[in-house]
Amino acid sequence: MNWSVLSWSAGALWLAGSLLLAIAELIAPGFFLIFVAAAAAVTGFVVLAVPGLHAITQVVLFAIFGAIAITLGRGWYRRLREVTVDSGLNDRTGKLVGKTVEVCDAIVAGEGRVRVGDGAWSARGADTPAGAMVRITGATGSVLLVEPA
Repeated sequence: MNWSVLSWSAGALWLAGSLLLAIAELIAPGFFLIFVAAAAAVTGFVVLAVPGLHAITQVVLFAIFGAIAITLGRGWYRRLREVTVDSGLNDRTGKLVGKTVEVCDAIVAGEGRVRVGDGAWSARGADTPAGAMVRITGATGSVLLVEPA
């Protein structure tokens, strides 16, 4: 039996399986199959580098590489998600809480406008003359809640 030919074909099968898993990840993204594809690719390269590995050994290697890839991927994904969730990317008004801004249109009967950066936002709070400084305490939709600074 010619082991080098069997190793080459087994390694090629692992690499082809890796390619199919990567394509499946592109078609149905779930951010999981890419790590299994990486494990299959590493297994394929090991099978090519070490001729004559038994099929059971190859499956065990794939399971080990898969567990490592998924564990590393899960940790990376958690760190990425924490940064994204805590960034306030979709909570623009939440990032303004605590800032001190200037009243540009006097707050009369509880409503007016404040200058935030180069724009003006609707604001609710105690009656305050234009030019006074107020602190943003919260928001209701796109209306800022303010109090005298």
